[in-house]
Amino acid sequence: MSSIIFIQTLDHPGLDVFARLTEAQLRNRKEPEKGIFIAESPKVITRALDGGYEPLSFLMEEKHITGQASDLLARCPGIPVYTGPSDLLAQLTGFPLTRGVLCAMRRPVLPTVEQLCRDAHRVAVLEGVSDPTNVGAIFRSAAAMHMDAVLVTPNCCDPLYRRSVRVSMGTVFQIPWTRIPQWPEEGLAQLNALGFRTVALALTPDARSIEDPGLHRADKLALLLGTEGDGLARTTIDGCDDAVCIPMSHHVDSLNVAAASAVAFWELRYRQLPLSDM
Repeated sequence: MSSIIFIQTLDHPGLDVFARLTEAQLRNRKEPEKGIFIAESPKVITRALDGGYEPLSFLMEEKHITGQASDLLARCPGIPVYTGPSDLLAQLTGFPLTRGVLCAMRRPVLPTVEQLCRDAHRVAVLEGVSDPTNVGAIFRSAAAMHMDAVLVTPNCCDPLYRRSVRVSMGTVFQIPWTRIPQWPEEGLAQLNALGFRTVALALTPDARSIEDPGLHRADKLALLLGTEGDGLARTTIDGCDDAVCIPMSHHVDSLNVAAASAVAFWELRYRQLPLSDM
């Protein structure tokens, strides 16, 4: 059974993770094993638990203890559950709770790039994508459109940032991901050494269409996407094996990076071809 803690004021130290610690403090990069992130809504929290993530504490409206969060609490015996009047909780977080439930969870130990990519055929690489909404949407597309894994560069928005998790609808807990620490030159070389053909999604004069059959025949592809507006760095594009683009109509030059990712992931998904076609 969970430990229910009723709060009447906002100064309880157990509430710090939900409102008084910054995202940087929650990440705790100096001691990653102590890092925390916040998951919102029963569906997202359920996906995190299914993915093996460790819950630390809950914050929820009292009605949800025996309501929509009851199944969650049954899975998490002994975990502190902070609750109180809804208006008090809104003061704490600065907004009404998303579906009434928040969960502080332990950050996982991320795999190495080699471990993540060992059996992968299609990986997405996010270079400097700074908007958490875009990161969350790309993760959702990657999970839905047959990507095997996602790599994020050091200057990319944290996939476990609260809004990224929410926009991803919890798919950030379903698709394997990690950070690729040395970028771009060493990272691209590492991907090539692992057998990946590196493909930059970029609006360059020599970009090939993503419909090119040669791309479909590749056994291992790493598809690179850059930040909204600026796109991929020139050095990254130059270091890739190919540059590709999505054919457009009506004089539209490009799509939002999240929308473009969905199109590219689907078109370049892994298809196991007959030996005679390879």
